Amino acid sequence: MALTRWNPTTDITRDLDTMQKRMNRLFNDFFGGREGDGDELTLGSRLPAVDVVENDDAFVLEAELPGMKKDDIKISIANDVLSIRGEKKIEKEDKKKNYHRTERSYGSFSRTFPLPGNVKADKVDAEFNNGVLTVTIPKSEEAKPKQIDVKVK
Repeated sequence: MALTRWNPTTDITRDLDTMQKRMNRLFNDFFGGREGDGDELTLGSRLPAVDVVENDDAFVLEAELPGMKKDDIKISIANDVLSIRGEKKIEKEDKKKNYHRTERSYGSFSRTFPLPGNVKADKVDAEFNNGVLTVTIPKSEEAKPKQIDVKVK
C-alpha cells in the first residue's frame, strides 16, 4: 500500500462532491427522476413527453411512449379530463449480462389533461404508431372559427 500526503482541501471537496451525487441519486429515486450523463437532475423522467396542439378543428395531443405496446396504454375521459395511463414492463432480466449503466425507466405512469368545454368527448380518436400516441379531440361546431363574408356595396 502506498502512502499519500493528505490534502484537506482536495479531499474535502471530493468527499462533498461524492456526497452531493449520492444525495441527488437518493432524491431522483424517490421522486421518479434519473441522473443523466452530467449528473443533472431530470425530474419526471417516467412521465411521457407530451405536445398539445390546437388547430381549427381539434386539439391534438402527441405523447412519446417508446418501447410500449398498444395494449399497455389506457385512455379515458371523465368530467372533462383526459387521462392517459400505462405501464412499461421491464424486459426479461438476463443474469448473464454485466450492466454498467441502466437509464431506461420502467413502471406505470399517469397523465391527465383538463379539456375545454367546447370539445366532442364522444368523438375522440387515438392512434399508436412507432412509439408515439396521437389523440385527436375534435372541437364542437360552436368552438370552430367561423368565416364571415364581407359584402361590398
